[in-house]
Amino acid sequence: MPVLPAAAANPSASESHQTSAETVYLDNLATSAVDPRVLEAMLPFFSEHFGNAASKTHAFGLVAAEALETAREQVARLVGAPSSQDVIFTSGATEANNLAIKGVVEFRGARPCHVVTCVTEHRAVLDCCRSLEKKGVRLTYLPVDTDGRIDPDQLRDAIGEETVLISIMAANNEIGTVQPLAAIGLIAREKEVLWHCDAAQAAGKIPLDVEDLGVDLLSISAHKMYGPKGQGALFARRKHPRVRMAPQLEGGGQERGLRSGTVNVPGAVGLGKACETCAAEMKAGEAERVRAMRDRLYEGLLAGLQTEVSLNGHVEYRLPGCLNVSLHDIDGAALMVALRDIALSSGAACTSGSSEPSHVLRAIGRDDTLAFGSLRFGVGRFNTAGEMDLAAHRVIAEATRLRGQV
Repeated sequence: MPVLPAAAANPSASESHQTSAETVYLDNLATSAVDPRVLEAMLPFFSEHFGNAASKTHAFGLVAAEALETAREQVARLVGAPSSQDVIFTSGATEANNLAIKGVVEFRGARPCHVVTCVTEHRAVLDCCRSLEKKGVRLTYLPVDTDGRIDPDQLRDAIGEETVLISIMAANNEIGTVQPLAAIGLIAREKEVLWHCDAAQAAGKIPLDVEDLGVDLLSISAHKMYGPKGQGALFARRKHPRVRMAPQLEGGGQERGLRSGTVNVPGAVGLGKACETCAAEMKAGEAERVRAMRDRLYEGLLAGLQTEVSLNGHVEYRLPGCLNVSLHDIDGAALMVALRDIALSSGAACTSGSSEPSHVLRAIGRDDTLAFGSLRFGVGRFNTAGEMDLAAHRVIAEATRLRGQV
């Protein structure tokens, strides 16, 4: 895989990350390559500045603690947090989701609780909610329309006196649909209910401001935004309103006592630098460049397959780099085998080892045949227009071959 030089001023204009001259990486929604600028920021904290941020009686610990606070400020700026102290470092968005949802509910003790979520949430949210359901917490799972968006009126109607939390994601991890975020925030404020937003896919790709949107808890993941794996953060509002949570990891009192354990300083530094880099790239027009490549890929598929391809997700309210399509009358498993040179996802994205059709595609009305014949392309910072043409050509060629048309 070619690596961009650390001094590259604009990596988006440089050559793509590939494993070989023939292989194209288009699975950036599953994970993204670490940006060279992020790696450069992290490296000193593995060996030179290796101190424990909790050891503030010597220089090594103080350097680590200062780096941690810088990273916290970088995360806070990306999401518009009123204070860097609202940011809690975690091992990723999955842990952040669990801390937010379970933490809010468990803090209430034995009092009755009701949580409202959505049928197309990531498994990290759905499985967390089902775990609470087994313990007696009442759950409401909102449906979505054929584009993958909830109806704000249904959300408003679902909230009752026992409702303590809404957990609705920013953008879907499979079809890229962006939810009506401003409307959700207004309803949460109107009903005086906390809103947790899983922003693992959206953070760093579209503007998110927790103050403007009225978000109380927001989960992010570094490896979805050109940072390291195993690192994430939870924005948890401390004021107006103050979010109260029960910790899910106990032992040392780190991270406001909500996430004990020695903090991963290199990971946090990487997340912070990734947030800073994403903010700069958004201002420089990265979303428009990525969206143009995504649309080029889609138009190429349409030109070659015409009515044999259907778009999954909202045409307008969708992540810039997400393209999810269903190919008609295609054996999805056979197509994926044939497309070994194109790194992408199919079927049940983010569900390890699953042979079931995607719950997201089912929820928007796709039958099992179309769900199994779906492809998810994740276009990112290091891709090129030429790769879009190559990917379209390969998909068209293999789909045509599998249909026996050549």
